[in-house]
Amino acid sequence: MYDDALTDRHWMQRALRLASAGWARVHPNPMVGAVIVKNGVLIGEGYHAEYGGPHAEVAALQAAGPAAAGATMYVTLEPCRHWGKTPPCTNAVIRAGISRVVLAASDPSPDAGGGAELLRAAGIEVVTGVCAQEAERQNAVFFHAQRTRLPFVTLKLAMSLDGCIAAAPGVRTTITGPEANRCVHRLRAGYDAILVGANTARVDDPLLTVRGPVEPIRPPIRAVLDTNLSVSSASALVASTMEAPVWLLTREDAPVERRWELERFGVRSIGVPAGPDGLDLRAALAALHSRGVRSVFCEGGARVAASLLAADVVERLHVFFAPVLLGNSGVRGFAHEAMPIGFEVSSAETLGRDVHIQLERRRVSAPQEPEETSALDVHRAG
Repeated sequence: MYDDALTDRHWMQRALRLASAGWARVHPNPMVGAVIVKNGVLIGEGYHAEYGGPHAEVAALQAAGPAAAGATMYVTLEPCRHWGKTPPCTNAVIRAGISRVVLAASDPSPDAGGGAELLRAAGIEVVTGVCAQEAERQNAVFFHAQRTRLPFVTLKLAMSLDGCIAAAPGVRTTITGPEANRCVHRLRAGYDAILVGANTARVDDPLLTVRGPVEPIRPPIRAVLDTNLSVSSASALVASTMEAPVWLLTREDAPVERRWELERFGVRSIGVPAGPDGLDLRAALAALHSRGVRSVFCEGGARVAASLLAADVVERLHVFFAPVLLGNSGVRGFAHEAMPIGFEVSSAETLGRDVHIQLERRRVSAPQEPEETSALDVHRAG
C-alpha cells in the first residue's frame, strides 16, 4: 500500500525541497511545492516559482495532465480557496479529479485558508499535518505575520572559534570564507530589510546589497539603527541608494537639517522613541512593520545583537563559525547578559572551511489578531 505514513513523508519531503526553489522570488507569499503520485509513481510536480505566477498545485497538475485523475497530491501548504492574482487552487484540484490530498500545513490567512474543507466537501480525502514542523519553518515569516505586528527577526553572526566577531573594537575583520559569504547573500535575498547598527555601518562601510545567483523579487531595504544620524554622506550605503533603499532609524528629535541633507541623497530617516540605551528596539521594529517590512535580517554588530536578544524579538539565528582564534582582544559576539537561550538547532552544514548552524526559537509566542493587509502583506495573492 502506497498511502502509509512513511510514504506520505517521503513524497512530502520532495515537495518541501521543490518549494525551497521559490526562495526570494515569491515573497511575501509563502514558498509552496506540490507532488502528484499515482500507484506509487511520480506523475507531476511543481512549485510556486514567481510572485504573480502559477501556484505549485497548478504547475504540478499541468505536468501531470489527464493522469492526475484518481491520483494523490502532496502539497506543503493548504491549497488556496480565494481569487487573487490567480484563480483558487482548490478549483483546479477538484476539476483534475485528484482523489486524495496530503497537506503539510494549514493556511492561517483569513482569505486563502479553509481550502481543505472545500476539498473534503467535494469528496476528496484530505490528510493534514505531514511534515508540518518542516513546512512551518520553511515559511516562518509567512506564519509569523499572522500572529504578531512585529517583523520576523533573524540574527546572523560570523564568529571565530572563541566566539569573536572582530579582532578588536573598531577593526573591520573578515572571518568567514567565500562559501559562507555566498550563503549570506542567498539569505539576504529572502528578507524585506537588512539591519545593522551605526557602528557597523561606520567601521565596515558595507553595501548590504544582494550579490549572487539568487536575485530577489525586490532589493531588500538597507536599515541602520542610527540614533544621531552619524552615517557618512560618503558611505557606500548612501552612495548606492539607486541600487536599494536606505532607511535610517533615528531619534525623534534628530536635527532636521541633517535629515534634509541625507534625503537629498535618497536616504529616508524614520524617527523612533528612545530607549534606556539608544533607540527603543521594539518601537524601531514596529516602525518598520508599519511601513510594510515583514522580515528583518540583522547582520550586527555585537551591541545590536545583544539588544535584540535582550528584547526577546529574535526568531531565528544563523551562526557561521570559522576555524580561527581572535584572542582576548576580540569583540565577543554574544554578551553575557544576552546569550541566545531558548533556541534549538534546526540544521548544520559545512561551507568550505566554515560551519553554518541555523537555530530556531523554541518558545511560541501567544497569537495576536492579524492587522489589516498592507502593500507587502499579501497572502497567496499571486
